[in-house]
Amino acid sequence: MTPIDSLLSRAESLLTRLEALLPPAQSSSLGDAIAWRWRKRNGQGWLAPITRFSSITLADLQHIEVPRTELERNTRQFLQGLPANNALLWGPRGTGKSSLVKALLNAYADQGLRLIEVERQDLIDLPEIVEHVAEAPGRFIVFCDDLAFDEHDQTYRALKTVLDGSVLGAPDNLLIYATSNRRHLVPERQRDNQDARHDENGEVHQSEAVEEKISLSERFGLWLSFHQFNQSRYLDIVTHWLTQLGVVDPESPDVRHAALQWALLHGSRSGRVAQQFARDWAGRSGLK
Repeated sequence: MTPIDSLLSRAESLLTRLEALLPPAQSSSLGDAIAWRWRKRNGQGWLAPITRFSSITLADLQHIEVPRTELERNTRQFLQGLPANNALLWGPRGTGKSSLVKALLNAYADQGLRLIEVERQDLIDLPEIVEHVAEAPGRFIVFCDDLAFDEHDQTYRALKTVLDGSVLGAPDNLLIYATSNRRHLVPERQRDNQDARHDENGEVHQSEAVEEKISLSERFGLWLSFHQFNQSRYLDIVTHWLTQLGVVDPESPDVRHAALQWALLHGSRSGRVAQQFARDWAGRSGLK
């Protein structure tokens, strides 16, 4: 190999490695996908289609009738071009918050509903995401699962600005749905309330720390709360999933006892724990 051939070979190898570090080229069309995930590499972001999406349905979501009805109504308003709100779904883990958003996509995808999943730290890229979808057909839900900030995390201020404090107007075809274990998204400390003050007229003024924390969640017009299930409702959910998995006699005393033991072991009577038990029981039964 001549020196020139060697140089060309090394240059080609270097270009190959550089291309691997770059994000894929973006097309002006989003294609036929119904859901995407916002990806970033080397400071550049793009929408990556999600090819395998959860098959959960609204009928699978037991005992969350109030938040399900409210979020479905808000979503239908959005699909029909009527005014609708950004939504915050908050409550304990495993109670159906993210499952509800996914089930809505499955229910209304044929009516033009689309979903973009965004990690918390990437929400500051919302203006860029808006540029991708502002003129695209369909109605887009930007979905951020498990949204929370610690008290030293300053990115929530950027999210506040994007949600309701920026001169950039949100397009009519985009809403934000977020889930969180915390109602106000950031930790609440006793010392924050100790800084509250009374003025000469007897009015109570919250501390700046409390105001700062509450102001973020107030950017979401629709708040929906989720709660842990009692024993009876937990067992109803277990029965539903066992039936879906084809288990014979899903309400037998042995099944109920094992389901309660499973919940005790996992420290929760949530819908997620119920589904996990059903999978375990159905798998064990299949092996027998």
